[in-house]
Amino acid sequence: MPSPIKTIDYYYSTRSNFTYLGAARLNSLAQKYGWRIVHRPILLSVIMPPIGGLPFDARPTMLRNYAMNDALRWAEHLGISLQREPVYHDGPVELPSGIVIAGQRAVNRGEVGNIDLLSLKVVEALWRDDRDIADAAVIEDLCQQAGFVDPKSLISEALSPAVQAELERNCREAIIRGVIGAPTYFVEGENFYGQDRLEFVERALQKQSHAKKTL
Repeated sequence: MPSPIKTIDYYYSTRSNFTYLGAARLNSLAQKYGWRIVHRPILLSVIMPPIGGLPFDARPTMLRNYAMNDALRWAEHLGISLQREPVYHDGPVELPSGIVIAGQRAVNRGEVGNIDLLSLKVVEALWRDDRDIADAAVIEDLCQQAGFVDPKSLISEALSPAVQAELERNCREAIIRGVIGAPTYFVEGENFYGQDRLEFVERALQKQSHAKKTL
């Protein structure tokens, strides 16, 4: 009997530049080690206050500037493009977060589409291309790029009460599990916060893969 596929729980904001910086590398790691990513979009405006943190727009200007400069340094280091001040940075979260949840549900139902690619396309659209990820036409295009065959139905599902309730549950679970920001990755229950911790995520995946081989 084949062993079940192990999963990486991935908590993130679809409007986070640091999520964007790590998204492609996380996808590569999951493919390399044969793990499945479980996408759990969250809202930082919801999870930060209960843990004593501040949403990005409520932080002191000096701290916001430093965080953006640090993101730009990382983008240069990684060799990827990052908009410093995208026009569409701020905006509604229901559609960009909901489309990831709806896409994951569709894949779990056996429908055609690549949820990891869709998630990547959403954050790339904002932070690389400065597209409005709250615009249904933009999301429809991203769904098509990720291989989903009925984007309009997926968009309707994304905005449904059931999917928006799942987004709220993700936020509650994130608080309970000790998520302190985005992106956060869980490997076998171990919490790794920040795209700059992906090296440690890979070490954890290597360790688990080695343990599986020695059983």
